[in-house]
Amino acid sequence: MRLSPRLAIILAALLAAGCAKARNYTDPAGPIYAGDDGRPPAAVAADDEIRVVTFNVKYARHVDRAVELLRRPGPLRDMDVLVLEEMDGPGTEQVARGLGLNHVYVPSAVHPAAHHDFGVAVLSPWPLEEARKIPLPHEHRFRKTRRAAVAVAVRLPSGPVRVYGLHLESPTGLGGEDRRDQARAVLADAARWSGPVVIAGDFNGRGGAEEIARAGYVWATEKVRRTASLFSFDHVLARGLCPAGEGSAAKADDATNASDHHPVWAAFRLCSPPPAPRAVP
Repeated sequence: MRLSPRLAIILAALLAAGCAKARNYTDPAGPIYAGDDGRPPAAVAADDEIRVVTFNVKYARHVDRAVELLRRPGPLRDMDVLVLEEMDGPGTEQVARGLGLNHVYVPSAVHPAAHHDFGVAVLSPWPLEEARKIPLPHEHRFRKTRRAAVAVAVRLPSGPVRVYGLHLESPTGLGGEDRRDQARAVLADAARWSGPVVIAGDFNGRGGAEEIARAGYVWATEKVRRTASLFSFDHVLARGLCPAGEGSAAKADDATNASDHHPVWAAFRLCSPPPAPRAVP
């Protein structure tokens, strides 16, 4: 079959875009960006509920819409922990300023489609400490992208909680077992912390969440479906925390059209008796 010159140029451009490779940040020490804009609530809820929100804000394109959505009355507002995926530094800072949150941001690469930094962030009105970058194994089979998770201790009134924000590779970039390996890398790091742990983000499937749940974590969002079109990608799991009650996890509607994912939230309380929160050397 002979192609017209115009069609040949279009196909060549598509192939080049599909094969474009990322510039990865491979150093386990960073980069790590942090900022202090947090404004803890004037009064802490009597039931000590811990509310976690995860939101993939596609390529950080509509951060202003995401801020508007997260400000609206409802289950997303006044969260204790916010995990964001597909973010860049300026977008993370914009969310932090708009919501009055502290933030830690870890880019894993300059993404070839977004043409800017691409990574995950943890934000909270409470102090963030001991920020670290967790490199994840395996690279995208075509773009050679490597991903990293962010780990941080959130200093809640009830005590510190180790929070991991992650974004596992896409199904086109890695097979299911490799994505489970990425989840295992986070589990291995979390095993060094004896206090409460939250792992949240875009898992690009259910396999990684299943792996973490098998390690004894509560899969708060197991029954939350269709968080990205027809797919159940976005999850929150915890160890040393218990669901706050019936209906304590769900996706939220996005009337602002900020992303191709729905924000997902889960509410926890310390289990009784609570584990002693301390780092294990």
